[in-house]
Amino acid sequence: MLWSLIKIVLFVVIIAALTLGAGYLLETDGGLRVSVANTEFNLGSLQAVIAMIVLVVLVWLFLKLLSLLVAIIRFLNGDETAISRYFDRNRERKGFEALSDSILALASGEGRLAMTKAAKAEKYLNRPPLTNLITAQAAEMVGDRKKAEATYKKLLMDEDTRFVGVRGIMKQRLSDGDTETALKLAEKAFALKPKHEETQDVLLRLQAGKEDWAGARKTLHAKLRTGTLPRDVHKRRDAVLALSEAKALLDKDATIEAQMEAITANRMSPDLIPAATMAARAYIEQERPRYAAKVLKKAWEMQPHPDLATVFAEIEPDETAEQRVRRFRALTKLKPDHPETRMLMAELYIAAEDFPAARKAMGDLANEEPTARSLTLMAAIERGEGAEDAIVRGWLTRALTASRGPQWVCENCHNIHTHWAPVCSNCDAFDSLAWKVPSEGEVAMPGSTEMLPLIVGLPKPQPIDITEAEADTEVEETLEADGPAEVPADDTAPPAEETPARA
Repeated sequence: MLWSLIKIVLFVVIIAALTLGAGYLLETDGGLRVSVANTEFNLGSLQAVIAMIVLVVLVWLFLKLLSLLVAIIRFLNGDETAISRYFDRNRERKGFEALSDSILALASGEGRLAMTKAAKAEKYLNRPPLTNLITAQAAEMVGDRKKAEATYKKLLMDEDTRFVGVRGIMKQRLSDGDTETALKLAEKAFALKPKHEETQDVLLRLQAGKEDWAGARKTLHAKLRTGTLPRDVHKRRDAVLALSEAKALLDKDATIEAQMEAITANRMSPDLIPAATMAARAYIEQERPRYAAKVLKKAWEMQPHPDLATVFAEIEPDETAEQRVRRFRALTKLKPDHPETRMLMAELYIAAEDFPAARKAMGDLANEEPTARSLTLMAAIERGEGAEDAIVRGWLTRALTASRGPQWVCENCHNIHTHWAPVCSNCDAFDSLAWKVPSEGEVAMPGSTEMLPLIVGLPKPQPIDITEAEADTEVEETLEADGPAEVPADDTAPPAEETPARA
C-alpha cells in the first residue's frame, strides 16, 4: 500500500516537472535554425528539444534495423540460426542480468528476492540447472522447506545436477533427524562423487553412528585414496574402527575373531588405550602373558592409564601383594614421575601394607595436583599409619569436592564420558574422546567411583579399601556429630577441622 502511494506521488512529480520544463522552454526566446538544400527550418526552444529526442530514437531504430539486416544476410548465406540469435540476444541479456541479481541476492541473504530473480532468469534463459539450484537454496534460506525439497527433486532428473539434488535432500533429512534415510542418500551421493570430502565425512559419521564398522572402514580407506585424510590420521581412525568391530564381534560371542581384530587394532595404533587393553586380554586368553605385558608396557609408555594397570594385574591374578609390587616395577619404571604412576605405586604399597613406602611414592602429589583419588589415597595412608580420625576425615572431605582428574572428554563438545567410545554420545563426533582433565564444567563420574581399583579383588587378607561411598558415609557421620558448618557448601577451602598430612 505504501509503495503504491510512493509510485503515484513520483508519477505526479515527474509530470509536473515535465510540464514546468515545457512551459519554461515555450517562454524562452531564440531557437534553432537548420538549413538543408536551400531549405531553412526555424525551431523554437521546445521544438528543438523534441527534435533532438526524435533524432536519438531514429538513430537507435536505424542501428537495430541495420543489425536485423546483417542477420538476414547471414541467414541467406547459410547461417540457419542467425535470425533466431538476433531475437534471442536481448532475452539472454535480460536473463543473465536476472541470474546475476539472484546470485547477489542469495549471497546477501535476501532469499525471497533471489527466488523472484531466479524465476525471471528461468523465463528468459530456460536453464533449470542454474535457476533451480538458486531457487532451492533461497527457499531453504526463507524456511520454505517444501519448495526447497521439490526443487531438489527436479535436480534429480538431470544427470549433471543429480548429486546436488541428492546432497540437498540428504542435508534436509539430517536436520530432521532421519538418519536412516540420510544414510541411504549419503551412500548414493558417495557413489555419484566418491571424492567429495563433505559427503565422505557425513557417510563416515552416519555409518559409525549405526555401528556399521565394516562400511565405515571402507569409507575411511576411500578418504585415504582420494587424499582427503592424512595417512597417520587414517591409521589411528582405522584402529578405532577395528576396535569397535572387535567389540561388536565380542558381543556376538565370536571370541577368536574379536581377539584378532583387537590385536590388529593395537598394532595399527599402540597408543589407543582401549585397543591395548582388549589386545592384552586377548593374549591373556591365549595364554601368552609376555605378549600381553609387552602391549601394556608400550601403551603405558605413551599414556599411563588406570585401565592399563588393571589389565596388567590380570596377567597374574593369584599373586600376593608383595609379588605384585615387584612385578609392577617393570611397568612403573617407564614413566616414574607421571601422577598415574605415583598413585599406582601408592595403591600397590597400601595393598602390601607398606604405608611409609606408599607415602614416599605419593610425595607432594596430593597438594600439587589434588584429585579425589590422590586425596583418598592419602586418607588410606594416614589410616594405615594409625593417624587420628580427624586427619583421615580431613583428607576424605577434601576428596569429596576435589577434581576427578583425567576423564574421557570429547574434544568437540567437551562432554564427559564414563567409558571410552568411538562416537561421542552427545555430539556424534567420531574419534573425539581424549583422556584428559576437563577444562571447565567438570562433572563427576556417575556411580560409586572406586578409588583403589587394584586393591579390590586381591587375595586375602584384604587391605584397606576406601571408596567414595565410604567417604560419603564417614563425612555424614562427622557432620552429625560436629555440626553442619564444618563442610563447605561449595567448592571452597577444606573445613577448619582438617589437619594437613604428616611429614
